[in-house]
Amino acid sequence: MSTEAGATVDQNFDISCIFCRIANKQESSAELLHSDDDLVCFKDIRPAVTHHYLVVPKKHVGSCKTLTKDHVQLVKTMMEVGKSILQKNNVTDLEDIRLGFHCPPFCSISHLHLHVLAPASHLGFLSRMIYRVNSYWFITADELINQLQAS
Repeated sequence: MSTEAGATVDQNFDISCIFCRIANKQESSAELLHSDDDLVCFKDIRPAVTHHYLVVPKKHVGSCKTLTKDHVQLVKTMMEVGKSILQKNNVTDLEDIRLGFHCPPFCSISHLHLHVLAPASHLGFLSRMIYRVNSYWFITADELINQLQAS
């Protein structure tokens, strides 16, 4: 950390990033459903299904395209948090969920965030396209892990 004109500057924090501000409790617009040293979870502001949550690292991470093999555990932990939030919200069928990331340039926010969607079978037509499994614009968390491990 350094200071510039009296403001604290942290290379892992981008003040212009809404997810950085939410994750670091500098934005009151989102209720945190989960918060630990590394991750937060909150509801998506435009839910595609009944349960649509975002799991976000507290440190600013660009996107799924900037990840390396070193980030496999981060993605796995994000998945675990997402599934835990679903279970806390009485989602019992963990086979009918979708966990994944949008790929640039199809990210609305340039800060890594895992979409946690349930029940996936209730996605509407447009949402099925937006969260289409392993498409050019959306990759499941499992497939991302496979790609990172192979790299």
